Amino acid sequence: MSILIDTVRIAGFRGLENIEISLPRVTVLIGTNNTGKTSVIKALQLALGDYSRYLTDEDFHIDSNDVRCDQILVDVRIIPIGEDGARQQAFDDDWAQEFGDKIQAEANGNQFLAMRTVATPDTVKGGFIVEHYALDQWPEFTAWQDEKTSKKQQIRRRYDALPFISIDAQRDIHQELKDKSSFVGKVLSSIKYDESDVQKLEEMVAQINQAAVDKSEPLKGLKKQLDTLNQSFEGTGQAELTPFPKKIRDLSKRFSVNYGETDNSSFSMEYHGMGTRSWASMLTVKAFIDLMDSNHEEEAIPFFPVLTVEEPEAHLHPNAQRTLYQQLINTNGQVIISTHSPYLAAMSSIQGLRGLIKNSKGVCATSLMPGLDQEDINILHREIMRFRGEILFAKALILFEGVTEEQLVPAMFERYCGNSAFSIGVNCISVAGKNYPPFVKFACSFGIPVCIVSDNDGQTKKEIKAQVKKIKDAGLALDNDIFSLHFLNENNDIEAELVNALNLRDEIVQALIATQTRGSTNEHYIVAKTKDIEAMDSEGLLEAMRAAKASYAGYLSDVILRNPNNKETEKLIPDAIVAAFKQIEGWSKS
Repeated sequence: MSILIDTVRIAGFRGLENIEISLPRVTVLIGTNNTGKTSVIKALQLALGDYSRYLTDEDFHIDSNDVRCDQILVDVRIIPIGEDGARQQAFDDDWAQEFGDKIQAEANGNQFLAMRTVATPDTVKGGFIVEHYALDQWPEFTAWQDEKTSKKQQIRRRYDALPFISIDAQRDIHQELKDKSSFVGKVLSSIKYDESDVQKLEEMVAQINQAAVDKSEPLKGLKKQLDTLNQSFEGTGQAELTPFPKKIRDLSKRFSVNYGETDNSSFSMEYHGMGTRSWASMLTVKAFIDLMDSNHEEEAIPFFPVLTVEEPEAHLHPNAQRTLYQQLINTNGQVIISTHSPYLAAMSSIQGLRGLIKNSKGVCATSLMPGLDQEDINILHREIMRFRGEILFAKALILFEGVTEEQLVPAMFERYCGNSAFSIGVNCISVAGKNYPPFVKFACSFGIPVCIVSDNDGQTKKEIKAQVKKIKDAGLALDNDIFSLHFLNENNDIEAELVNALNLRDEIVQALIATQTRGSTNEHYIVAKTKDIEAMDSEGLLEAMRAAKASYAGYLSDVILRNPNNKETEKLIPDAIVAAFKQIEGWSKS
C-alpha cells in the first residue's frame, strides 16, 4: 500500500487567487500560455520542496484592485491508496509511523494527512517566513482559507520519505555535469567503492597514466622539464603527469557523458543537440530517483517521490516525446507534467488531464465531466485523443458535419475576422456526420467554448437538439458562456445554403471549373467544361458540388478569400456561420 497527494489548494500565489485541483497519480496539466501551469508546480514546490529560498515579492498575488496579497496559502491532502490505486481507509504501518500524530480521520474513518504552508513577508528581518502546519480537518473548498492553525500543529521537519523533485523547462545535461548540486552531480557524489576495489582501480589508472605518458613524446618532454623542479627542492621530488584522475574520489571531477550509435562513434554531450541533452537530463533524474528508492528499500523506510516536469516535449520530435512520456510515468511515486504537446496529451489518460483556464473570475481548474461510463471514455479516446489532441489547447471550437465546411469555414473566418482561425486559437473541426457529443463533452469539460454550425435538412435539427439535451441531462452545464448552437436555413445542407441562401453562383462556377479542369492543358476541354458548368441551373450546381465535396471546397475557399467579385463579406458567409463568429468574438472579450 502507498499514498497519494489527491488534492492541492492554492491561494495568493502568482496568478492563482484561489484554486483547487484534484491530482491523480499521473497528472497532465494543460492550458494555454499564462494560465498558471508553472505556478501550480512552484506552489507544490513551496509546500513540499525548497522553493522558499527562491520566494520573492512577485510570487504574491496581485488582485483586480492592484493590491498585493499579504500571504500565500498552499494546502495538500495526502491519502492512503492500495495497489489498485483505490483509496484505502488507513495508512499502513510504515506511513503511519512516518506521519505520526499528524494523521486525522474523517467521520467515516478514512484517514488523511492535511498540510498547510503559509508564506508571509518578514517585516522585521526582511525576506519571508514560510511555515508548515498539520490541519485537524479538510474543510469544504468554499471555506478552506478560514481553517485555523496553531503552533502545536506546526510541522518542523521535512518528510524525507516524500521528496519533491522538479525538472524545469531549462535543462541541459552538459551544464549539469559541471554542477555538484544537479541530479547527476548527486548521483556522482553517492559513488562508493570498497577499499580493496579502490586500490585495484587506482593501480589500473596508474598503469593507464604511465602508458599515456610513455607513448607521447610531448608528454615525455613536459615531464622531463617539470622534473627539473627538484633543483629548487634540494634535488628531491619528481613530477607526475595524470591525464586520467589519479584518485577514484576525483573521478566525478572529470566525469563526462558521451552518446552515439556505437561506442566507437559516440561523442560528448556538448556536441549533441538540445533535444538529446534535455532528454538525457531528465533520465539522470530517473537514475537519482531509482538510487533514492533503493536506499530507502535497504533501510526499510517508505518512499514516495513527487516528480514534476515542465514541458518535457521541448526540442523533441513526436516519437521521442511519446517514448519519454512512458519513461516518466513509469517512475515510482507521483508524476505531474505540464505540457503544450498534443502528442503527450493524447497519450495520457483522459481522467488524468487537468486543464487550467483563465476567465473573469481568475484561473480555474477543469477535468473530464463526471458520470461517463467506460464506453463514453473509449469513444473520447478513439474519436478525439488519437487524432485531435490539439483541441485541448484551443481557445474555442467550431464544429460542423463534413469536409466541405472544414475547408470553407477557416477561409470564411479569415475573411470575416481578418485573421486566420488558428492564429487566435480557434479550431474548425468536422465531426464526420452528426457525431457532436464526444467533442462537446470533451471540450466543455475543459472549459473550451464550442459553437456548432449544423446542417438543417431532414430531421437533423431535431436530432442535434436531442443530443444537446442528453448532454445537459448528464450534468454538463452548456450555458451561453461556453456553448452555442446554430443551424443553416431550413431544409439546407451546406451546398444548398451556398447556392440558394447566398446566391454564390459566380463563385461556385469558378470553383467547379477549377475542380474539373485542374491540371489540364487542353484548351478545348477547358472551354467545353466551362460552358457546361456555366449552363447549369441551381440543381445542376448542387449535384456537381455534392459529387466533388472533397475538392471543390478548397477552390471555393480561395475564391472567397480573393473575392474577385467584390461582394461584401456578409454576402459570402451563411448567417449561421456569421452568428458563430460573433459568438466567438463575444467569448474572447469576456
